Amino acid sequence: MGPEVSDNRTITVTDVHPCYDIHDFDYILSNTPSVICVLLYVFLFLLSVVTVCGNLLVIISILYFTQLHSPTNFLILSLAVADILVGIIVFPLSMAFSLSSCLYHEDLFCKIRSSFDVSLSTCSILNLCCISIDRYYAVCQPLTYKTKITHRIAVFMILFSWGGSALIGIGILLSGLSETCEVCFIEAFMVNTIGSIFSFYFPVIIMLCIYLKIFLVAQKQARRIMNTTHKSGETASKMEKKATKTLAIVLGVFLLCWTPLFLCITFPSLSSSAPVPLFETLNWLTLSNSMLNPFIYAFFYSWFRSAFRMIISGKIFRGDLTNTKLQN
Repeated sequence: MGPEVSDNRTITVTDVHPCYDIHDFDYILSNTPSVICVLLYVFLFLLSVVTVCGNLLVIISILYFTQLHSPTNFLILSLAVADILVGIIVFPLSMAFSLSSCLYHEDLFCKIRSSFDVSLSTCSILNLCCISIDRYYAVCQPLTYKTKITHRIAVFMILFSWGGSALIGIGILLSGLSETCEVCFIEAFMVNTIGSIFSFYFPVIIMLCIYLKIFLVAQKQARRIMNTTHKSGETASKMEKKATKTLAIVLGVFLLCWTPLFLCITFPSLSSSAPVPLFETLNWLTLSNSMLNPFIYAFFYSWFRSAFRMIISGKIFRGDLTNTKLQN
């Protein structure tokens, strides 16, 4: 769904995308890009670089340091792999075949871009959902956590996240290869309805319920400890504030990045009235969540920061540090 080009060609292309021209009803990259176009692509390129570098640090840290080999961190590793693929594959494809150009002339590369976009973004969301389940057992059932969340369960969660997202991406790609009206309807139904439910709404409901439960349990535990000694009470108060801040950042950033686009996709009245530049901006906003995830799920923990410093400073190349105790 997008802007239509009439025969008199009264549409101004720069109102849709500053980097494209319309020639014989084809939407192609401009040979003389404007300053806005250059600045836009420089910004998107830097966004891609930060996404790749941030998630690469997470991947190297978890793989190299045996201290970080835990079910929780393997889930974070899976999330980082999905996010780094977004930076390597989806970002360049979205820059070369923008949402605006694909609305005008949707060829095979546009369908491939859409498939990778949906599947990898879905994988990222499902990994976030699995991490929330892991945190639920760690906070709410600490005594049985190690028996509930084992390496085998973590592997199962990872396979579920990647398998489910791959099926959704392949389904969208196959449904878009045919040009019949029936298949076009099926594609639209899969993307707008089924895709939105399984890729966003269902995982979001699970995450909201789980993090609400975690927050309530953390508050109860903090009050219980606060009633023991004054020193413990101060520590518990700090723990409660830290837990509140963490949950606010996790849910706030995730919902801020993803909710606007899925609301436009789900409700046709919103998507039909929304300008194409706004719709494309919302699409890039969702992709930026892959850049922010390392900061939220990795940089927040001090032992990850210690690992990052060792990697950036080159200490990991000066000797065997795999068993080095990282700073807590």
